[in-house]
Amino acid sequence: MDFGFTEKEKTLRRELQEFAKAELPPDWVIGGYAEEYCTDYKWQVTQQISKKLAERGWLTMAWPKEYGGLDATHTEYLLYREEATYNMLPGTDMGVGGVSWIGQSLILFGTEEQKKKHLPGIAAGETYWCTGYSETEAGSDLASLKLRAVKKGDEYIISGQKVWTSAAHRCSWCWLAVRTDPDAPKHKGISLFLVDLKTPGVTVKPLMNLAGLAENSEVFYDDAHVPADCLVGEENQGWRCIMTALAFERTAGAEHLGRSRRMVDDFVKYARETKRNGKPLSKDPLVRHKLAEFAIECEVGRLMCYSIAWMEDRGLIPGHESSMAKNFCSELGQRLSNAGLGIMGLYGQLGASLNAPIGGMAQTAYLFGVGDTLGGGTSEINRTIIATRGLGLPRG
Repeated sequence: MDFGFTEKEKTLRRELQEFAKAELPPDWVIGGYAEEYCTDYKWQVTQQISKKLAERGWLTMAWPKEYGGLDATHTEYLLYREEATYNMLPGTDMGVGGVSWIGQSLILFGTEEQKKKHLPGIAAGETYWCTGYSETEAGSDLASLKLRAVKKGDEYIISGQKVWTSAAHRCSWCWLAVRTDPDAPKHKGISLFLVDLKTPGVTVKPLMNLAGLAENSEVFYDDAHVPADCLVGEENQGWRCIMTALAFERTAGAEHLGRSRRMVDDFVKYARETKRNGKPLSKDPLVRHKLAEFAIECEVGRLMCYSIAWMEDRGLIPGHESSMAKNFCSELGQRLSNAGLGIMGLYGQLGASLNAPIGGMAQTAYLFGVGDTLGGGTSEINRTIIATRGLGLPRG
């Protein structure tokens, strides 16, 4: 079996590397992995990059040509996402999931009118989206959500609250899960809507994360009137749409993988350039062994992610495989950033700054990495999927 890349794929990787060098400002690496929508400056750069990616056709390259894509293979799209993340390119997903799961799900479940209205804006790098799933009492047990939508004429009136909605304070539209039938079994009474966040009655309040940055938001819906044609698919049949979108989302192992590869390379560079007790850290056998282990784990994660893309290119539908890759890559990032802080010592605690080693990337990655095993399904939920669907074990 050939585990190498084709010439076309190698060319795409080189073009992405050159694009990042040419388009990103010199100070972009400060803070490293801080999310692109957390500060006004990063958000401004993000919007500029999105449009330039769109001009090259990269932004929605895996979409069908009729919707603004390039009909690229899943392998090419994965390579793009991995390389873009490694090079810290922002704006590749139009908010959180606009391209990778909201757009792709809309292609499958949306009406022609919905596709014509929303897909061109995403493909052009102009419309940003967030995902409204979690609530104060509905996280891992997502089907327990209570945000209520009641139909009245040609509208739905939505009331309730969402929380931990990533990038909601920057986005203009939300892929929103609501309960439309409170009397139905909890998986049956859920519907999905495309909601304009400028709708009267919708209030977005940013939340600070561990790094002291606005990453997520609370979103309140106080009798917000949403047109009935914003319903995706059939009423009360939204769970299928959610599960499909989550399957797309869990392929985000590519992003975790790209970050981890970059961290390993940056920590190796730091170890070579930094002396302790008169000799480079890279000569310390414990440091060398630890970094070598992580380099190997990155390759393991890469093979897991590319095996999923290989399946998709052959018309196969990955299930528990996506959960395996998501867990492995997100947990790898947490272990790696923790180890990096240990290697760097007190310097690793310095935040985003030109004076901090590797721009404060270690501290930022450590703080942001806490959420990586929560978004898209916690590690525990994914392990349940692996056990029941992959290994055929009974539910506990």
